[in-house]
Amino acid sequence: MSRGTLAPHAALARLAMARLADYFVVVSFAHGKRGSGDGQGQILQRFPEKDWEDNPFPQGIELFCQPSGWQLFSERNPPTFFIAVLTDINSERHYCACFTFWEAIESSQLQNHLRNEEEEEGEVAALIQPAQLFAPKSLVLVSRLDHAEVFRNCLGLVYTIFVDGLNTSLETVIGSLLTCTIPITGGAQRTISLGAGDRQVIQTPINDSLPISNCSVALLFRQLGITNVLCLFCAALTEHKILFLSSSYQRLTDACRALLALLFPLKYSFTYVPILPAQLLEVLTTPTPFIIGVSSIFQAETQELLDVIIADLDGGTVTVPECIHISLLPEPLLHQTREALSMVLDPELEIADLAFPPSPTISASSLKMQDKEIRAVFLRLFAQLLQGYRWCLHIIRIHPEPVIRFHKAAFLGQRGLVEDDFLPKVLEGMAFAGFVTERGPPYREIDLFDELVANEAKRMQADEGSQARVRRHIKELAEHLYKNENPYPAVTMHKVQKPTEGCHLRLHQRPFPRLDEGTIQWIVDQATAKLQTAPPLVKAEKKCMVPSGPPLGAIMDRNGIILANSARRLEVVRNCISYVFESKMLEAKKLLPAVLRAMKSRAARHCLTQELNLHVQQNRAVLDHQQFDFIVRMMNCCLQDCSASDEHGVAAALLPLVTAFCRKLSPGITQFAYSCVQEHLVWTNIQFWEAMFYSDVQNHIRALYLEGIEDEGENHVEKANEEGPSQEEKSALEIAAEQCRLWPTVSREKQQELIQKEESTVFSQAIHYANRMSYLLLPLDTSKNRLLRGSGLGDAESVSNSFITNSIAGSVADSYDTESGFEEAESSDVANYVVRFINRFVDKVCTESGVTNEHLKGLHVMIPDIVQMHIETLDAVQRESKRLPPIQKPKLLRPSLLMGEESVMEGLRVYLMPDGREEASGGAGGGPPLLPAEGAIFLTTYRVIFKGTPTDPLVGEQVVVRSFPIASLTKEEKITVQAQVDQFITEGCAQLQLRSCTFQLLRIAFDEEVASESAETFRKHLNKLRYPQQASDTFAFTVGHLSKAALQPKVKEKNPSLRTISRNLVKNAKRTIGRQYVTRKKYTPPPWEARGNQQHFLEDNEDEISVSEEVDRSTLTPSTTIRPSDKMTMSHLVERACCRDYQRLGLGTLSNSLTRSKNEPFRISTVNRMYAICRSYPGLLIVPQSIQDNAIQRISRCYRQNRFPVVCWRNSRTKAVLLRSGGLHGKGMAGLFKSQNAPATGPSQADSTSLEQEKYLQAVINSMPHYADSGGRNTLSGFTSAHMSSSDSSEKRQPRLGSLMKQVMGGKDEGPLSRGALGHRGRLITLSSPKSLATKGHLSPRGKWGSIRASGRMSSYALNMEVGSRLAGKELLSTQANGAPSEVSFLRQHRASLYIIGDKSQLRGVKPDPLQHWEVVPIEVFDARQVKTSFKKLMKACVPGNPSAEPGQTYLRSLEESEWLIQIHKILQISVLVVELLDTGSSVLVSLEDGWDITTQVVSLVQLLSDPYYRTMEGFRLLVEKEWLSFGHRFSHRGAQTLASQSSGFTPIFLQFLDCVHQIHLQFPMEFEFSQYYLKFLSYHSVSSRFRTFLLDSDYERLELGLLYEEKGERKGPQLFRSVWDYLDRLNKKTPAFFNYMYAPEDGEVLRPYSNVSNLKVWDYYTQETLSEGPSYDWELVQSQADPVEEAAQPDTSAPQSRRKIVWPCYDNRSRTEPDAISRLLEELQNLEMELGQVPERWKDLWDKAKASQRSEVPAEPSGRVAAGSLLMASSLSHQRRSFGVYLQESGRGSSTLNLSLDSDSSSASTPSSGKQGGRRSTSTLYSQFQTAESENRSYEGTLYKKGAFMKPWKPRWFVLDKTKHQLRYYDSRLDLECKGVIDLAEVESITPGTPTMGAPKMVEEKAFFDVKTTKRVYYFCAQDVQLAQQWIDRIQSCLSDA
Repeated sequence: MSRGTLAPHAALARLAMARLADYFVVVSFAHGKRGSGDGQGQILQRFPEKDWEDNPFPQGIELFCQPSGWQLFSERNPPTFFIAVLTDINSERHYCACFTFWEAIESSQLQNHLRNEEEEEGEVAALIQPAQLFAPKSLVLVSRLDHAEVFRNCLGLVYTIFVDGLNTSLETVIGSLLTCTIPITGGAQRTISLGAGDRQVIQTPINDSLPISNCSVALLFRQLGITNVLCLFCAALTEHKILFLSSSYQRLTDACRALLALLFPLKYSFTYVPILPAQLLEVLTTPTPFIIGVSSIFQAETQELLDVIIADLDGGTVTVPECIHISLLPEPLLHQTREALSMVLDPELEIADLAFPPSPTISASSLKMQDKEIRAVFLRLFAQLLQGYRWCLHIIRIHPEPVIRFHKAAFLGQRGLVEDDFLPKVLEGMAFAGFVTERGPPYREIDLFDELVANEAKRMQADEGSQARVRRHIKELAEHLYKNENPYPAVTMHKVQKPTEGCHLRLHQRPFPRLDEGTIQWIVDQATAKLQTAPPLVKAEKKCMVPSGPPLGAIMDRNGIILANSARRLEVVRNCISYVFESKMLEAKKLLPAVLRAMKSRAARHCLTQELNLHVQQNRAVLDHQQFDFIVRMMNCCLQDCSASDEHGVAAALLPLVTAFCRKLSPGITQFAYSCVQEHLVWTNIQFWEAMFYSDVQNHIRALYLEGIEDEGENHVEKANEEGPSQEEKSALEIAAEQCRLWPTVSREKQQELIQKEESTVFSQAIHYANRMSYLLLPLDTSKNRLLRGSGLGDAESVSNSFITNSIAGSVADSYDTESGFEEAESSDVANYVVRFINRFVDKVCTESGVTNEHLKGLHVMIPDIVQMHIETLDAVQRESKRLPPIQKPKLLRPSLLMGEESVMEGLRVYLMPDGREEASGGAGGGPPLLPAEGAIFLTTYRVIFKGTPTDPLVGEQVVVRSFPIASLTKEEKITVQAQVDQFITEGCAQLQLRSCTFQLLRIAFDEEVASESAETFRKHLNKLRYPQQASDTFAFTVGHLSKAALQPKVKEKNPSLRTISRNLVKNAKRTIGRQYVTRKKYTPPPWEARGNQQHFLEDNEDEISVSEEVDRSTLTPSTTIRPSDKMTMSHLVERACCRDYQRLGLGTLSNSLTRSKNEPFRISTVNRMYAICRSYPGLLIVPQSIQDNAIQRISRCYRQNRFPVVCWRNSRTKAVLLRSGGLHGKGMAGLFKSQNAPATGPSQADSTSLEQEKYLQAVINSMPHYADSGGRNTLSGFTSAHMSSSDSSEKRQPRLGSLMKQVMGGKDEGPLSRGALGHRGRLITLSSPKSLATKGHLSPRGKWGSIRASGRMSSYALNMEVGSRLAGKELLSTQANGAPSEVSFLRQHRASLYIIGDKSQLRGVKPDPLQHWEVVPIEVFDARQVKTSFKKLMKACVPGNPSAEPGQTYLRSLEESEWLIQIHKILQISVLVVELLDTGSSVLVSLEDGWDITTQVVSLVQLLSDPYYRTMEGFRLLVEKEWLSFGHRFSHRGAQTLASQSSGFTPIFLQFLDCVHQIHLQFPMEFEFSQYYLKFLSYHSVSSRFRTFLLDSDYERLELGLLYEEKGERKGPQLFRSVWDYLDRLNKKTPAFFNYMYAPEDGEVLRPYSNVSNLKVWDYYTQETLSEGPSYDWELVQSQADPVEEAAQPDTSAPQSRRKIVWPCYDNRSRTEPDAISRLLEELQNLEMELGQVPERWKDLWDKAKASQRSEVPAEPSGRVAAGSLLMASSLSHQRRSFGVYLQESGRGSSTLNLSLDSDSSSASTPSSGKQGGRRSTSTLYSQFQTAESENRSYEGTLYKKGAFMKPWKPRWFVLDKTKHQLRYYDSRLDLECKGVIDLAEVESITPGTPTMGAPKMVEEKAFFDVKTTKRVYYFCAQDVQLAQQWIDRIQSCLSDA
């Protein structure tokens, strides 16, 4: 260690003088051994020949003279000089100055040399006279002093004498050189001469602790640059291997010397070889760190070193291998250092940009000065880095030698650099250990660094901002350093002879002579004798006490700023603790959560330890149970935020407290706090215990010497009086310094006594700590914790072990006795581990602090006894603690249940954790921390419910409810909760996370009282209920079983045939299906259930009987031959939603006559009434009139799941129809587009089918009027004229809609195009394509084929030019993108009559037939799997589950990654495309996937956008029943409702559709009769399984269960849980919750929503929740909860009261606590009617009346002030309506002007008051007929400021003085109609001038305040100025006097 490096200086210091050179050596070339090409060095002579006693001769000098190997040269080189550094075994450095010159080799030698070589080669050749060769010879001086220039001169002189033949004896010169002695330090100047007429002046440095660098540092920076050198500097400090390369040896030495100089005050203690010889290159592979220099000849050899940082001095590069990470300086130090260095090295940088750079006043410093400035920068850096280090030194022994330890953790903690990469590594390093050893002692010599740390800290901090001041400081330090190296700068009196120029090239040089050993030895002996007789020189020791400098806290408290409110927090901590000790437990309980939260701050943790310490000192350590519990919780919370190294000393401060606080369990048995705070890693960290031990030892040693001083003080009373106070304040280091100073003067006996006292102090502390450690390491229940290392985790018991024992086991076994660890671990228990842990600790600290061996042995004997005793105590404590009564827990709250909902499991006590949504846990948005909450989880047949109260007592009176239907559970997993709520959760409790697709998340941790079996049972029940065996086991079916059984007989009497019908139908269907497929072995379409790949039908294994093409007529005929039972079926089928809708659309009737009217193109076919053709289709279907039923049978086989194209809607204007089907099978497709390259082989069956299919499509096309008109031929003229006529109407209404859209958009009118924006508006428009919806994107080169494809993330539609133009109607094509008119008629002729929207993957490779009249639009769509994945990500984004670890993973990012909005965008885009096509007269067949997912979404949206009827409540119901239920969307399968579909997972296709509707609703808020809440309601109940509506996969399945027709038959049965629609109807009659007040539709309006992702909003259904009541969609539950609250909230209207309500985010139901204006009015009217005893009128009738009266009122409104409500009703003015609609919609989300939407989000919480008045005023006019306007008398009115009740602010109010009623009324504002309060003038006692109070209006004179005193209270007022105040006072006075 670095103690060794100190030694030479210490030894020399005593001499004060040292030899300039120890040895002189001549080394010459010797021929190598046979076989080695190179020669080698040999020592010819060395002087003196005997080794010096104090300094043996270093080995291996000959290697270092020629580091790159000894070789012969063919020409003479000039002499070279460099200094190599050798380190001996004592870590002392020897400087070898090598002077090398070349001598001609003698021919005899040469011949021998050559002969050797030839013998090797095996051929003896004739001797050739070789050319002259030269061998190197070196003169070497070995010294322990580093005087490079002196050595250069001395060796140069020897060479000069030799080469120039001067008449001076070489022996004399060398003798003088070896006998010359010079002072080592002290700034002495010494002139020496070697007796050759030379003279040299040697200056010694003033302080030898500072390194000498000459110019080497500056040169290093020049060679490598700032960044590279800083990198090397950090690498050296963090102990990496560093290798310098250069072709110059001297530069290598300089670079290494420079790096070492930069490291000052740390000393490098690893391998240091500035010049490494070639023979020793393998040293580079050593595992230890090093700094080595190597000649760049060997660069290739260094390439494969993988862990070495290579600095190439010649190239100026530093190469860091990939596997090495260099920790850099912490910021801001790194930045400051870089700036300072660039200031020194490049002073011109600052003025480089100036227009008039100043004349160079600052000349660049000389190289030597620059060198010192750079070093000054690094010296400052270390002073800042190690600032305050002396405050972290522990002095543990003073005598005989100081023993000092450094407290790393505390130092890092104070610096706030615990997490830093760099400083901890430096503190762990060897160099720092040496630094502590060298600089730790308190009494020694001090140098520049000590002064800098002690005195300049404040200055350096102050300088940070100013460059000039930093520069000044650097200059000052540089001068110090320069002066240290050059104490006498003026002296340059060297006179040393140099050889003549070019002397080395002389031809005839004699070789270097052999020196006379005797002469030199004699000179040396004489000098030595002289020295011995001379009196010894004693160097005056300049020891003093080392100043400590300011403590760290005084300089830098980085974290102070963050906690601006920390004073308040500390106050809370203090109050809480004092409440605990005063036994005010209720008060303490309120404050406790705040205290636990405050424990995150360091200041609060320190405050806690200080406060508790005070109470211990006041003897309040014995607590009762509740106090004990509180104190332990605070301590645990305090420790849980401490790291294991305890850098802030919190655990250290708590250590004495945990052994002090206790409670009495029973007589003689006391439990201490330590038994409850063991669960923290800090106790298992041996460094923590060491630091604690040393700190305590230091305090005791300090006390020891303080007592000694006081004893002496009795004898010297006066002295004690003077010094008394200061003695107390002296630190341990100061006392130690004083003791060290006195030590030499103390007698031997006294010295021995002191040593003994110190040793026993340390020993007693060791015993104390052995006890303490056993307290904190032995767990309370020692019996349990048998450790199961070896056997993995073992059983559950070992898992629940406190982790403390495992970590002890780990740390002890691993490091203490690893070999035997495993064998013992299995048999032994915690006690052994603890004993070994303590033993290891004791060994370490005692040997370091010099405890005697006897004492140490004694300790080892004691420790097992200590542990054993403690275990016995603990057993008793544990026995007693089990008898304690449990702590009272809050009562479990029972949830209210629905009718028929039954409890499955009673409440299990749990904690509900925060789930990553900030609001509920009081996050950034503010609000109370409702979570974590404590309560119970209940499982019913319908829901999982949590009900409880927040654990934070300040929020405790609120009830928290979170629930979701079991059927909506998507994931259930076990979790481990983070340490956030540790204070409630005990180790090993079961913790679950339940995620629901209604966007609820229950993260629960079971209470310790809940047995793990109960938790498992809960999970099993939950899973069983979630996935019932079949659909009939779901809640909607099983509910109210008993009542149903009782009612059944009655039902049967009333309608006996219903069940039988259902059964017959199913039987028939099965029979027909069986028959139908008998002969079709050739081609079987995949069945509609995707569960199995091929599922055979029931009777498919009959004998193969042949059935003719015409399948049994009886099953396929029209209704003429329907059997009686089937007729009954028919009547029911006709009542189905589809049929009602077909009749509304005029799509044909069930006519009986065979002579069908030809003018009806479509008919209702009963072909599927038995569900024989397609099980997932409804019984009645619309098909073209001309297609026979038996053809349908064949056509259906071309389509997946037999879902052949059927008509589902017709455009009433253009008569275009919308068809839907499944995707085509490959065969069907081949037929549809006759593939030219596949020749037909005879009339195969596929062919006939495709013909049928073609006929079918042609029949659809023929049904279109324009096609029929033009004689069925799609000629140009016919097509165009038909189209002209059909689209004229749209032409006419174009401009109006365009301008309307312009108002809605609030942008420029781009002509009629702005309506049809489909994809990304204006994203990609090619010049040649019309700017229509269809041609967004690039043109595809594929001829007639267009494609709509997903490009990247955003799908942009790229239909090609032709298809695009054909797809676009006239109204979209009035201009092209470049403004030229489009050739409408040319484009028209190509437009098809039918577009088939199909999946691109299906249609690949199909070539269309130019003669056909249909066109295929291949598009790429996402499949159900993608929807499922996307939805999972959406749930994670909206309800993250746990607070995200990396802040980057924000909500918006994860929302984007889910791609949910991109899918919505895609669906809307396709839908708008279809709407456009239908609107321009082309029919569309949507034929995607199996026809039941995205097809259903698109078809439903198209109808919703095109037909206003579907935007009413009745219409929307019909739409869902028809397209989703009848046409077989697989609700059961997609919702994973049963066990069978569990594996398929939850895929929310229907939810996605509702989200699309929500997006359209947002954009067109006046077009929908239903509100957003209606959509949320459906979303919730589509997955809740409360109603049967959304349960099964098709009408066929519903029929099987007898559900299809029960709605009519079982009306009288319990209807509550049957149909969601009936439930909605009932609710809608009671409440306007589902009604949209802004509904004001325009006839025939086709909606074209924007679909860009930027236009889409995240549906608040996904993000909002109501913790006060749970989801608000089970209406009965919500109402039952709300009623009692309402009564309690009835205000007492007699006194003026605040109407303010606090609405908490995510807690309150905003639509109810703050209803919108209209709902509130309706509510008030209802209340008034109730009060008057009238029968309440239905809200809808009221609304319709109001609307009617409003319409009649509109003209009478004055033009200046149209009330908002009237504008709302006036739907005749469509442009007003549009713009206002958007305006209203915007206002719902911003700060609103008028809130008319029921949606819970839209009632804005912060409405500006003016807006409120506007809203009130206008809506009140709606109901003018219902309100009695009282005639008001306003004698005087105006604005006054009024001070609210206690603690309320001043507010401006509008006051009205009413003489008639004799009262002073006040309103919120002038326009307000609702009086806020009344002051009865009869009660006024006096009016007096007032004074301003806190919060009063500023800028108002004092005299403007006045007070009105009534019998009840005093009102404080303030007018705008004094005159107004006087007027008010006079008016009120006059009123009073009148009375």
